Amino acid sequence: MTFSLELVVHSTHEAGIKLGGIGAVLDGLLAQPAYNEKVKRTILVGPLNTADDLDMTRLFAPNNKFRAEYLTWRGENAVAPELARAFNQVERDYHVYIVYGKKKFGKYEHEVLLLDPHNANPASVSETKYFFSEQFGINSFRYESDGEYNWYLAAAAPSFAALGALVNWQPGRAALLAHEWLGLPMAFAALHRQPGAYKMVFYAHEVATMRPLVEGDRGHDTRFYNVLKRARQENLYVSDLFGDQTRNYRHAMLNAAGGFDAFLAVSDLTMSELRFLSPQFARRPISLVYNGVPAQTLNLDQRWISKDHLAAYAQNLLGFRPTWVFSHVPRMVLSKALWRDLRVMEHLDNMLAARGESATLFTLSTTIPAGRSADEVWRWEREYGWPVNHRAGNGDLVGLEIDYYRHIQEFNARARASRIVLSNQFGWSRDRCGGRMPAAMEFMDIRRGADLEFGQSIYEPFGIAQLEPLTFGALCCLSTACGCAYAIEKYGGLTLNNIVLADYITLPYGWSYPNARALLNIGSYERDQIEATESYRAAQKIMERLPRQGHDAWTLLQDGYALAEKMSWKVVAEEQLLPALENLF
Repeated sequence: MTFSLELVVHSTHEAGIKLGGIGAVLDGLLAQPAYNEKVKRTILVGPLNTADDLDMTRLFAPNNKFRAEYLTWRGENAVAPELARAFNQVERDYHVYIVYGKKKFGKYEHEVLLLDPHNANPASVSETKYFFSEQFGINSFRYESDGEYNWYLAAAAPSFAALGALVNWQPGRAALLAHEWLGLPMAFAALHRQPGAYKMVFYAHEVATMRPLVEGDRGHDTRFYNVLKRARQENLYVSDLFGDQTRNYRHAMLNAAGGFDAFLAVSDLTMSELRFLSPQFARRPISLVYNGVPAQTLNLDQRWISKDHLAAYAQNLLGFRPTWVFSHVPRMVLSKALWRDLRVMEHLDNMLAARGESATLFTLSTTIPAGRSADEVWRWEREYGWPVNHRAGNGDLVGLEIDYYRHIQEFNARARASRIVLSNQFGWSRDRCGGRMPAAMEFMDIRRGADLEFGQSIYEPFGIAQLEPLTFGALCCLSTACGCAYAIEKYGGLTLNNIVLADYITLPYGWSYPNARALLNIGSYERDQIEATESYRAAQKIMERLPRQGHDAWTLLQDGYALAEKMSWKVVAEEQLLPALENLF
């Protein structure tokens, strides 16, 4: 008999709006024919802040492809009368708002159920806290001052009640996938209200316990992953080496999921981190379900057109047309390790100058998700030359951007053959980025035309973004803290010139530590030494592999597409996700 599932529920904070990696995963998987052939019905469930104008604008933006069918407070009701009555009963019982509709994923349409718990019934919230405490040992009072925790806890019970109304409390052959810790409260509510109705799956897009341990110590990935590797050999776990983690409510949530039916991890690193949580996780089978990589065909002429747009923009900004255009399109957060780009660029600058070549690195990153207003950007461009020059205190530079720009200034002041430009704006078009950007420029030019994409993170469970230009023939410079590096290795990609892997984790020959506890002493001094050596090696590889002949560019284009196709969402859905779901039954 052909395997099929009547229902798969995705519990996630990105149910309605794509905000980051989980949204990209949903976009990739839910659009696959194989998934839609095997899964008869898909419902995405999550919270929504209906009082946030930005959230509501994003939800109903044309590119979000969401079509509402139930918003009673706005007078929209296109669902069957019995479903409308059931939704309305949930709203009255729990003091919440429900938004229900359909969203397009590729050529397929799936159901989306969103719930605003702003004014959730206090009795319901108290009951949820009591259940969390009795069943999982989660002391909610310890975290009651944290707004994020309270938001997802308050949404848990009413979200599952609304789901029950939607499926008439008869899900059939069904699985509930909790995406990251934010999807767990609703999954726990399912265990409370309807135990056994769903096969429970935790989908680890990262391990929230581990991120602060990597980011919060100056040894970063160099320290953490060496400790983790040795700890597994010595049968030690995170609390043995880093102390009690229950002060972190995300860790408390993860621990409570240890009894689920199945676990999915987006990379080998994430799998190792899950097993590092506790003996309970170490004993459980965990399925690898990698993230997919975009695989699109492109010819060299199209690539050169995009590169020409980028080079023309660099000339308008900097007064010279670079031989090479580099890019980095990350979130402005510590884990992206932007300082490593500068370290590699310092070596590249000398090598480029020696060859009579030049380069521009465009870093597209902002601490403000919606970016700045177009009017402000155009004014700053006229007043002081944004984005080459920036200022703090006027809405331009904010948070981590300030420190990063200071390092850019220092680099640009001494560089001979290269410059770095920070575009701290959401969007990559003339209307968003000022009059010096070519009118024909579009966002995909930065993907199609860049010669190199940086992505040397200290914590990166997978890393889709740093591989997005792969299919277009760019070099991708990654760190060994990126989970995608392990997927690339399995598909034979490390033998290709397209991938430049910088290893900031492996300790140099002769560095000896007797045990895991001793490895905890690795700090910034040791990491700096390794980064100095490895950034030079990365720069050498980049200089050797930049395509100076047409045939070299063609080979990078062909090899990049072939590797991306092996790592595509189609492959992930057919060979990893669906077999993992089939094993549930």
